[in-house]
Amino acid sequence: MSTLIRDYVELVWNQGRTDLAGRFLTEDLVQHNPNLPDGRKPLVDFIDGFRRQLPQARFEIRRLAAQDDLVFVHSLFTAEPGHRGVAVVDVFRLAGGLIAEHWDLREDVPETTVSGHAIV
Repeated sequence: MSTLIRDYVELVWNQGRTDLAGRFLTEDLVQHNPNLPDGRKPLVDFIDGFRRQLPQARFEIRRLAAQDDLVFVHSLFTAEPGHRGVAVVDVFRLAGGLIAEHWDLREDVPETTVSGHAIV
């Protein structure tokens, strides 16, 4: 499970290899991101446009955990080198060896925190 998600993030998101999306996503992907419709094709179209606008964008997985059919990923997203970044939590539900459902949350990485601990 974790290898599938690591490969998905690296190949599809970081490298823009949306031609490989069928190896990772069900055709009828259920999407809980409020800005995206359901389905593999709308997500592929979004990623293609995203990569055109931000060709140096990158997700760096910092933590990954799995329970039953769910995989949780805590990542640092940077739009370009030098960008402070965004902390992202993705939750993927797998079915039949593919990502069937997706949720995500994000928060801009602050310059400092009260505790002194990084958020990602």
